Amino acid sequence: MNKPKNIIFDFGGVLYDIDIPKTIEGFQELGFHDILERYNQYHADPLFQQLEMGNITEQQFYDAFIADSGNRVTAHQIRQAWNAMLLKYRTASIQYLPVLQKRYRIYLLSNTNQIHYDAFSANITKETGYSNLEGLFHKAYFSHEIHLRKPNADIFEYVLQDAGLKREETLFIDDSYNNIDAALALGFTTHLMLASERIEMLGL
Repeated sequence: MNKPKNIIFDFGGVLYDIDIPKTIEGFQELGFHDILERYNQYHADPLFQQLEMGNITEQQFYDAFIADSGNRVTAHQIRQAWNAMLLKYRTASIQYLPVLQKRYRIYLLSNTNQIHYDAFSANITKETGYSNLEGLFHKAYFSHEIHLRKPNADIFEYVLQDAGLKREETLFIDDSYNNIDAALALGFTTHLMLASERIEMLGL
């Protein structure tokens, strides 16, 4: 592999520890027994996709579940279940980003949503010592802000155009097979992040 000039990082599973089964369990405890078919590591039904693309509000997301439950659950309970997957920053990885920033142009590209963004942003200073995530990258792209999501090709094309990058000079690091396959098909160099790996171990 030729040395890249640019690196695009995923967030969850790369720079931040997540545990999707905790959210699945949280929704099941609220009585949503079909949640595993609706949301998992490989699939998100339209409600979750619309939330991740910023096309519905936080309250609309809650209201959909409240209606499904026959008003048995509250917005607070849904938020707790939805945020249960959020564990902690990989502090050593976050602290390695300024080192990488001196060697490459580095970017963040995350499928997320306003609920999760608010939750992990609230803890960044306490967990890492940095005031915000965006300042650690040349630019950070969040799906709910740009109304696009991985693995759709349009989000990759958007980042290339907006940042002025060449795909053949860009390494994309993600923990999702679907996202890696999409980036490969578009001509990026890729690295599938394994659960045991950390970015500071990759020899970048």
